[in-house]
Amino acid sequence: MADETRERIMDATMNLIMERGYSQTTTKDIASKACVNECTIFRKFKGKKDIVLAAMKLPEWNPQLQREDFTAYSGDLERDLLSFSRLYMEKVTAKMVKVSIGLRTPELFEDTAAEIVAVPVLFKECLIDYFEMMQCLEKIKHADSESLAMTFLAMNFGFVFLKASFEDHLSVLSNDDYIKASVQTFVHGIL
Repeated sequence: MADETRERIMDATMNLIMERGYSQTTTKDIASKACVNECTIFRKFKGKKDIVLAAMKLPEWNPQLQREDFTAYSGDLERDLLSFSRLYMEKVTAKMVKVSIGLRTPELFEDTAAEIVAVPVLFKECLIDYFEMMQCLEKIKHADSESLAMTFLAMNFGFVFLKASFEDHLSVLSNDDYIKASVQTFVHGIL
């Protein structure tokens, strides 16, 4: 059975971190947002850092990308890359980008950095494997697979990051419109 109070505390904490950052979020603020007494926080968690580390394991606050997510290849470069981009942007949401920015603070760096970077590392490694396979099958030009992977990763992460930072003030392109256009341009460049 889920502990609803614990979940409310975690959600309140992560939402406040998105808005203010970790350093500017207090347990008093968390208690107010979660509609609990501040003492309740300390009955459920050791402190603010413990709340964050627990919340980072929840699906709402962790994209939970798996290597298996990127192993269904059709062999059609454009179709595969469209699928990879859609999956990435479906799981790596603006909300997750905002919270990861709020967590990049010296007080948490040692405890959160590995988990924050795990998602782009996994995506990059899967892309390298894919581009190497496509080169072996002679479906794309021979090029440095890591450079291709980093370019594709940056293209996807950059869009999510900019949407998280500026919403529609920079561009009104939808995720899907962006994905279609950017993948088509990328594919054209490596064929």
